[in-house]
Amino acid sequence: MNKKLLPYGRHSVSEEDIRAVVEVLRSDWLTTGPKIAEFEQQIAEFVGVKEGVAVNSGTAALHCAMFAAGIGPGDEVIVPPLTFAATANCILYMGGRPVFADIEPDTLLLDPAEVEKKITDKTKAVIAVDYAGQPCDYDALRAITDRHGLLLIADSCHALGARYKDRPIGSLADLTCFSFHPVKHITTGEGGMVVTDNPDFAEPIRRFRNHGITTDHRQRSERGTWYYEMTDLGFNYRITDFQCALGISQLKRLQEWVSRRREIAASYDRVFVDVDAVQMVRIRPDAYHAYHLYPILLRLEKLNISRTILFQELVSAGIGVNVHYIPVHLHPYYRRRFQTGAGNCPHAEQRYEQLLSLPMFPAMRDDDVEFVIQQITQVIRKNQR
Repeated sequence: MNKKLLPYGRHSVSEEDIRAVVEVLRSDWLTTGPKIAEFEQQIAEFVGVKEGVAVNSGTAALHCAMFAAGIGPGDEVIVPPLTFAATANCILYMGGRPVFADIEPDTLLLDPAEVEKKITDKTKAVIAVDYAGQPCDYDALRAITDRHGLLLIADSCHALGARYKDRPIGSLADLTCFSFHPVKHITTGEGGMVVTDNPDFAEPIRRFRNHGITTDHRQRSERGTWYYEMTDLGFNYRITDFQCALGISQLKRLQEWVSRRREIAASYDRVFVDVDAVQMVRIRPDAYHAYHLYPILLRLEKLNISRTILFQELVSAGIGVNVHYIPVHLHPYYRRRFQTGAGNCPHAEQRYEQLLSLPMFPAMRDDDVEFVIQQITQVIRKNQR
């Protein structure tokens, strides 16, 4: 029995990170200060776009993207069901309606063919989710959205540092959303960002994150004025300078951390590809996977225990496995409000029943990886039919 649980994800904070935060805590600006613009610029440059707008969570980033896209009552936005609830919830925040399009059963990514089937005269945008850190088929999705005059929005909260056909995630959609939650590739504690090449999207988002007000405190201070106007109904989605200082410091190690995630994934791949009760998620040949998650699919017909029992055995052994995610359309709120349910997205529903996420974070040592492999193969082999 390993008494200390190895979690599925975990942040890493260095002494350099701490010094960067402390420096800001000792400065004149804790919020709306210079570190925010610096962090925005560095992320935008990293992903190859002109604009970045930092906010206080990935969920806020998604909400801001819906605002910039002009989503409102009567509008439909197509989303995959295999994602965190915020991907669909952000549409509801603006009065729109999420329409669920099924996933590809092998990659677990939004299926472009299913997107095409769901388009109506009310459709205004498509949200692609780079599930687990693997990029969607952006060329296919862009062809569809361009043909129908729709916006393409990327929920890339899993995929900072990933690439599609050697193009960085963040540069492929009209608007891309990132998360800086502690289990993500870099962290600001809580935080998020919208990136875009279009200043006509970025400027409304800057107002939206600040109550819909045209200037923030620092801008008014620099101009020597107290006057401001609220031009939109916005929210307080501001992020702090000390959070952005942490993000700037962490960004220096992003590529190193993504490389380590890929090394861990390769170690898992070498073993689990030969385990009969495990089905591997297919990785597209044009994808540079960032591995926020490492999901496997259990062939439950080859096991004499349920996923629930297997999950419990692994947790008892010290392996912090998880399940990502219950399909959004199966949550009680969506069932109740939109009468969604089983059978709406059969591939997502089937894969959800098989999914198990293994520990995946850069600070895992090689012996941690071997421990995960040993425990999972042992539990599976013991319970194979």
